[in-house]
Amino acid sequence: MKKIFFFLLLFLFGFNKVWAIETSATSAILMDIDSGRVLYSKNINNQRTIASISKIMTAVVVLENTDIKKQVVIGNEIDKAHGSGIYIKKGEKLTIENLLYGLLLRSGNDAALALAYHTAGSIDKFVGLMNEKAKDLGMNNSVFNNPSGLDDEEDGNYSTAYDMALLMRYAYQNSTFRKIEKTKKYSLKTNKNTYIWHNKNKLLTKYIYADGGKTGFTKKAKRTLVTTASKGGMHLVVVTLNDGNDWQDHENLFEYGFNNYKTYQILKKGDFEVFNDNYYTNGSLYLKNDYYYTLLNNEKDSVILKIELEKKREFKNDMKVGMVNFYLGDDVIHKENIYYKKKIVKNKKWWELW
Repeated sequence: MKKIFFFLLLFLFGFNKVWAIETSATSAILMDIDSGRVLYSKNINNQRTIASISKIMTAVVVLENTDIKKQVVIGNEIDKAHGSGIYIKKGEKLTIENLLYGLLLRSGNDAALALAYHTAGSIDKFVGLMNEKAKDLGMNNSVFNNPSGLDDEEDGNYSTAYDMALLMRYAYQNSTFRKIEKTKKYSLKTNKNTYIWHNKNKLLTKYIYADGGKTGFTKKAKRTLVTTASKGGMHLVVVTLNDGNDWQDHENLFEYGFNNYKTYQILKKGDFEVFNDNYYTNGSLYLKNDYYYTLLNNEKDSVILKIELEKKREFKNDMKVGMVNFYLGDDVIHKENIYYKKKIVKNKKWWELW
């Protein structure tokens, strides 16, 4: 089977001035959500206790394993709750969705226990789901021991800035998670109480481009923070661990990203034309996915697409017939399959033949 090779140099335009950035965090990362590219890093693979930013994983597991409209009755599962809470009571009736607002806006440890129990049937089973999800996401330096992030009277949860950015990048794709985490105020009336919850994420009111996140603090972990922001088609996530100046550091990192990088659409799903291809003329080629990547201005001239087409003896609809390799300099950043589809020949009616 022969292969045909094509090279395409992309010309991308836009000018940005690069400036340096630093943080006071022990560990910090700035990641582009769409491509996963790391734009700033500081000790990103150092494992530390992470406190209540653990609740991002709690929310993900709940959203993927239960119906958020289901109403539950609070029971003995909250007996061990302490620290930050939403102060729900035994016998109180709430929906899973209500509890998720209490979890993400107010960091309720009681909400975390209730959600874990009513999702998996026990705290231990729920923690097992958390660790399974971490493994699936490639969070190779993360271990979860509880759904809240507490680390004073029990084993805490351990992760890295990089792993938590991976988690937030994944959670960001869930529209319900995004809706809840960016909510500034949530009101609720139950059979036992009336609640008004304000989001602890100060960046939502402090920084115009902020659109979500989760706070955390224990004496052992110190201040931990995960936030997201969007501007001009770019979506970024910042994670800081043990950072006494986290609000300002997050804003500075977002500004660094928005001022020095630009997100480009490298590939567009749908019909894909290859210049000088004379082999697949009896059909058409197409891609199944869009692909975006975030670049510095001085990297634009280093972008190359290398197209490999296979000379198949037989053509089948939706058959993979090649690959697009996206290079930045000498590094392969992304690979995307190329597919073939037959031309649809419409039979003419007899009166159209005249």
